[in-house]
Amino acid sequence: MKALIGTNNPGKIKGATEALSQFFEGVEVIGVSVPSNVPDQPVNKETFEGARNRVNNLISHAKENGIDADFFMGIESGLCNEYGSWQIMNFAVIKDKNGYESTATSASFPVPTKYIEDIKTKGFGPVVDSILNTDNIRNSVGGINYLTHETISRIDLTKEAFTMALTPFINGTIWKD
Repeated sequence: MKALIGTNNPGKIKGATEALSQFFEGVEVIGVSVPSNVPDQPVNKETFEGARNRVNNLISHAKENGIDADFFMGIESGLCNEYGSWQIMNFAVIKDKNGYESTATSASFPVPTKYIEDIKTKGFGPVVDSILNTDNIRNSVGGINYLTHETISRIDLTKEAFTMALTPFINGTIWKD
């Protein structure tokens, strides 16, 4: 089973691989850097739009390059304030080779208001790097790994979001429109 994911981020690729491997044999996940067409630090709906754009750009890339895949996957981490408090949340989008789309989110975690403006302009990863004196944390375990004292990693949140988005694909017609 072959899947393409719209990123070269090792943590996101690992999370996608772990999600798919729970349900499918012989999983191969290939990362392809495609644009999200949203700001580097998406806010609110831009987060979902970025994940969907990655999937659609990935499908175009695959068609242009003659690449076949069973699934096309995109995930975007963003700053969201849809329910009255600032949270970091991952939005996942999966399309199968027939064009059926499913979306889901990961668990979210709160962000203190004192960091919101810096995160909007610099991005979550660089702000966390500055606060924790780390380097490029976004491409490894993620800031959440430090904030949860190594209980939950970026890989875990990616796996969770993709696992939720896989529910229509692993349950057949009982969980599909």
